[in-house]
Amino acid sequence: MTAKRKITLIVYAPALVGDDSRPVAVVHEMERAFPGLRLGWTTSLDGQRTLLANRDAWLAQQRMDQEFPLLHNGDERDYVSVYGMEASATSSPGGQAQLEVHAKLPLSPEGITAAADALEAVAEAARAYWGHATPFRSSVDIARQTKNRPDDLEPPPRGLPVIKSPGSIRSPEIPHRLGWLNYWSAAAARAICFPDPARDAELLSRSRRTATGGWVVRLTDAPLDLDNPAHLDALRQAYERFPEIGGRSTL
Repeated sequence: MTAKRKITLIVYAPALVGDDSRPVAVVHEMERAFPGLRLGWTTSLDGQRTLLANRDAWLAQQRMDQEFPLLHNGDERDYVSVYGMEASATSSPGGQAQLEVHAKLPLSPEGITAAADALEAVAEAARAYWGHATPFRSSVDIARQTKNRPDDLEPPPRGLPVIKSPGSIRSPEIPHRLGWLNYWSAAAARAICFPDPARDAELLSRSRRTATGGWVVRLTDAPLDLDNPAHLDALRQAYERFPEIGGRSTL
């Protein structure tokens, strides 16, 4: 699977502590959300692939430095993977270290159909603040909105707004950016004042509530394609509606 034919999924959650059960829960819930998925393989840093005989026990033993290692389905044509990494306190909102869970899904009919369920499952299992699932090509332009240095004067692509670096955002509940599918925990939804029935009727028509009181919000029916003027307009309008996202609010 080429990079351009994938959906990137990322959620941001409280850092792992002690004998934390969330890595195993994330893997189990992701498998439940994606029919037929089995994340039974790992790949070492030197490229060595291994089929794990007892995946859950291995995963519980392998977690080091507040991270958990790569697991995948072993299928290069329809590659699905997940891993967790730590974002340090100095680079995270509110000065609080975070667990970032990164996953890849194929940009195929099966991956597109499963994406919302996978995002919700991973986010809820990780107890995430927020997250998103976005086709790779669009996620690259969205990532370029972030300005990490004062001397970075190049404007973001496609007329998108500048967003602050994560470490400059005051609270971990405030989402850093938007994506095609957005997971907002109950706390994140409160932080950005969603939903407002008077202003969010269209978004609510493409949204659903989660078991923990959060939301999965779909910006566009089809996967976000910023070469599509209607999709680009939907993304711009969402940034206008939620100035808190990306730390852009002056209030």
